[in-house]
Amino acid sequence: MISTGTKLWSRAIMQFFMIAMCVVILFPVYFMVINSFKMKDEFIVNILGIPKNFTFQPFIDAFHGKNFPLWFINSVFITSASCLITSVIALFAAFAFAKMKFKGRRNIFSMIIPLMSIPPVIMLIPQFKIMSSINLINNSWSVIILYIGIMLPLTIYLMRNYFITLPNALLEAARVDGASPLRVIFHVILPLSAPVMFTALLVNAVWAWNELLIALVFLQREELRTLIVGITIFKSRFSLNVPVIMAGLTIATIPVIFLYLFGQKYLIAGLLAGSVKE
Repeated sequence: MISTGTKLWSRAIMQFFMIAMCVVILFPVYFMVINSFKMKDEFIVNILGIPKNFTFQPFIDAFHGKNFPLWFINSVFITSASCLITSVIALFAAFAFAKMKFKGRRNIFSMIIPLMSIPPVIMLIPQFKIMSSINLINNSWSVIILYIGIMLPLTIYLMRNYFITLPNALLEAARVDGASPLRVIFHVILPLSAPVMFTALLVNAVWAWNELLIALVFLQREELRTLIVGITIFKSRFSLNVPVIMAGLTIATIPVIFLYLFGQKYLIAGLLAGSVKE
């Protein structure tokens, strides 16, 4: 038997590593936030300390930087459109894979799963050629279409595994009452699927909001850029004013934090649905 002392030491070591991991993860956030409330002079002499004179001037400078509000609006539009369209498409596809019987269902689904592991960067050149041939370079819809294609495999996987757990008796009862497949999806499946729907929206929104490479390549005009791409350009303009850069990054982080705070109770339930087997 394991002695009480050994258990205490094991817990202490585990707690130490968890605390150390939290410090490593949260330190960049700490660095970003505290330095966004400093002026440039104070940052130079007090890089890691709490600001002695809190100021919102870096936020004012960042927000009034060239095209910053427009970049923010672009990010909201591209993220919202790509996530909503992905969720709608995945809802129908996942329902078909989970609750409908058709030839090749398992084979098609087994081909979707490996798509989750393909790095988007290796598809960049063929994607650029395709978008260029249909004149969608410097068009927000080129990025939205690519985001949808990248986000769909994981979204379908999460929703399909969640739908499998829903009792077939509910669907049969709805069909007996004369409900069409569309009505079953919107009036039975959708109301029961809040955890996985929000999980998919949250994961996809965070990825789309922070994505840099695709937006940088396909949106080359400055007024079309997303916030993350804009801050990258912003950095070159304010290379000596780190607090302004930190303020811009803090503003870009706020929407993601609100998403997590709003839907954290659904997040775990939705992610755990991916572990259910048919």
